Amino acid sequence: MAFHVAGLVAIIVFYLAILAVGIWAAWKTKNTSSEGDRSEAIIVGGRDIGLLVGGFTMTATWVGGGYINGTAEAVYVPGYGLAWAQAPIGYSLSLILGGLFFAKPMRSKGYVTMLDPFQQIYGKRMGGLLFIPALMGEMFWAAAIFSALGATISVIIDINVNISVIISALIATMYTLVGGLYSVAYTDVVQLFCIFLGLWISVPFALSHPAVTDIGLTAVHHVYQAPWLGSISSLDIYTWLDNFFLLTLGGIPWQAYFQRVLSSSSATYAQVLSFLAAFGCLVMAIPAVLIGAIGASTAWNQTEYGIPDPKTKKEADMILPIVLQYLCPVYISLFGLGAVSAAVMSSADSSILSASSMFARNIYQLSFRQNVRHREIVWVMRITVLLFGASATAMALLASSVYGLWYLSSDLVYIIIFPQLLCVLFIKGTNTYGAIAGYLFGLVLRITGGEPYLYLQPLIFYPGWYQDDNNLYVQRFPFKTLAMLTSFFTNVIVSYLAKYLFESGTLPPKLDFLDAVVARYSREHMDKATLVKSDNIVLNELAPVNPRHSQTLSSTFTNKEAFNYVDSSPELSNTEDN
Repeated sequence: MAFHVAGLVAIIVFYLAILAVGIWAAWKTKNTSSEGDRSEAIIVGGRDIGLLVGGFTMTATWVGGGYINGTAEAVYVPGYGLAWAQAPIGYSLSLILGGLFFAKPMRSKGYVTMLDPFQQIYGKRMGGLLFIPALMGEMFWAAAIFSALGATISVIIDINVNISVIISALIATMYTLVGGLYSVAYTDVVQLFCIFLGLWISVPFALSHPAVTDIGLTAVHHVYQAPWLGSISSLDIYTWLDNFFLLTLGGIPWQAYFQRVLSSSSATYAQVLSFLAAFGCLVMAIPAVLIGAIGASTAWNQTEYGIPDPKTKKEADMILPIVLQYLCPVYISLFGLGAVSAAVMSSADSSILSASSMFARNIYQLSFRQNVRHREIVWVMRITVLLFGASATAMALLASSVYGLWYLSSDLVYIIIFPQLLCVLFIKGTNTYGAIAGYLFGLVLRITGGEPYLYLQPLIFYPGWYQDDNNLYVQRFPFKTLAMLTSFFTNVIVSYLAKYLFESGTLPPKLDFLDAVVARYSREHMDKATLVKSDNIVLNELAPVNPRHSQTLSSTFTNKEAFNYVDSSPELSNTEDN
């Protein structure tokens, strides 16, 4: 395969344009925010992201290289097909659920990061523990999409994979470094347009190639391989459901999502952004599904690709760039390459910024230096953007399956953070003891269930397990969902058990070493005034952070305050001040 100079030039032009937009957005940030709120402007964009830009940036965050490459791969692989391409529906539903139940309580209370409510209720140490799976999730996500970019560029313009990944990571890191959320948001607008245009231009040319059979025929009939619509056998239904719940519910507790929610100008806007992004994710998945179907409908021996076909060569994860390269004219494949590059950068920059935001605020500032100056926080964020960007790049160079790494990125978030988020927002009275117990139970059940992708053999064999062709044990039982539910109920049960034991006098107050039940004031727990500025929330929401004690079980179990939403507005704050 020849080196394509035109392809390289197109990529350079695209990257320079993206970098220029990012630098312009950074300049806008600098000129519209004072030194005092510079760190908040970087993290949540000054809370003035509108519907148009917000809708684009939230959609572009999910529609990454892993999203479009992984969807095309799932549709193409025989034995899976469209029935197993769960990401478009799963992540769209997660955005809808996030908008319905999570966006409004988070935005109305004026938090800055996803970890703020955990540190408010459970304390600094628990916030640090939850930072670990959140960080790993963001890094796995970024690594998966950088890997997708390397595969695409290596197929189309035949340059070294490592070089293409490193240069792309440098560009994304550079504009994230200087502009924060403003740069990420405004570059997302350009990138999403490129994704939409590039992929949709490629589809008609690929469909009209003489080696491609009618995809309507191959959807239900065996022509070159099994029908690309796919099917779900009775033995695999529980695995399918486990993965579907993982994508749907595990797609909610991400800092990349809540960063957009918390940057909205109001709680209502935060909900609308979620619904717009859900629609956008579905629309952007259509060309990826069609490209996967085209790959399954192609007689590859009649193309320059030759034989054997991509699945036999174990290049199924690169089916999207292969279709662009061998079934489209050169100038069209370059548009497609720009689309995939845009998809990668639009998600990678979000992950890197999310990880650095959580570290700078929830670890460095709230846990160690609560009186730190904003300038220092900004520099901590810049340093961590570089470190996390380098880490994601290093992992991307070692990735093997885009879709496998993509699923793995949601595992820890789904099993550990999602049940904790449910408890901290909607279950009144949970405390640090329950949170730690739930964290550990969920983690142990997930690890002992094994992970074929990491060649980790299970210690607990659930009903329906079997050995695959590589002698690895595979679980059919939905043990990931079991681990999530166990973590949730453990948190609730242990919290109320600890509450009862201390309040009844069964255990002396001195044994409350986490200051979670008995202690009225604790340095471990964050006060509301420490977490947010008073002009971001209504003053009556500056409630005590100590665990609330109720007299009845029903009022204890349900956190009714989470359903009594009040939009934050400076006007209301000023009224109450007067």
